[in-house]
Amino acid sequence: MQQSKHQFYILLFLAMVGWGASWTNAKVLSFYIDEYEMVLFRFSLTALTLIPIIIVLQKSFYVSIKTIFYAFVTSLFLVAYMKYYFLGTKYGTASLGGAFVTTLAPIITFLLYVLFGARKLRKRDWFALALGALGVSTMLNIFTFKSEEVFTQYNLYFLLAATLWPLVTILSSKSKDTSPIVFTFYLYIFSSLLVTLFFIDFNTIAYASFDSTFYLHMGSLILFSTTFSNTIYFLGIERLGVAEVSSFIFLVPFSAIVLSALLIDEEIGVPVLIGTLLTLFAVKILNNINFFRKGH
Repeated sequence: MQQSKHQFYILLFLAMVGWGASWTNAKVLSFYIDEYEMVLFRFSLTALTLIPIIIVLQKSFYVSIKTIFYAFVTSLFLVAYMKYYFLGTKYGTASLGGAFVTTLAPIITFLLYVLFGARKLRKRDWFALALGALGVSTMLNIFTFKSEEVFTQYNLYFLLAATLWPLVTILSSKSKDTSPIVFTFYLYIFSSLLVTLFFIDFNTIAYASFDSTFYLHMGSLILFSTTFSNTIYFLGIERLGVAEVSSFIFLVPFSAIVLSALLIDEEIGVPVLIGTLLTLFAVKILNNINFFRKGH
């Protein structure tokens, strides 16, 4: 049993690396397609790969009207998130996006729960929020006091993405009568339909430019960063519980930073590293995440 758990830890580690790799994938793909084309390719093809997984896991495709409603509404925010996630990465860096969005989003999620009365602020939460603000400020280079470096287009995109993702998370959690994998399947279907109906012109897609680099990164984004990583994450919650799996999320920003340096030669600034550490520590305090649990 313990060996099986350790093997699953390895899979969770790889899943978090996959999520981190998505930022590098998006940066490369931004040279070939726009934000809506990425949503279409990523989510429509991922939905197809989820079908055999849902069948093997013996989950039902049947869902309630309530679930369909939440999947549709959530897809609106998911498309908006993907737009700003993609544009921020296109005009900025994958390392900053992977660090900034994945660390700020949990803090905004916490604040939204406080705003709606689902959580209460404790004394240590105020310290954590101040620490998170310091970390975010450091990543954004606020302490250079140069407006042209702080108020950049891509920083705004990343801020919008970090604000939208908590809404996707909260809305997704409202559907409690459906398997997360099945809910995700319908979420991806609706997201693909939305961009197809309103934003995609198939005649303008530059199919001729698609080369081996495009297919490598698109394949990685679909199979590794989305299908594999999401499936392992959801299975991890079912087998190990949210509290234990949540500690692995901390690997995402660091994998995004490391992979962007290794794969696309991005220079990693000291402010990004320091800001990431400060913000992650804030997230740890806010969510009572314990890396070393007794008996593990």
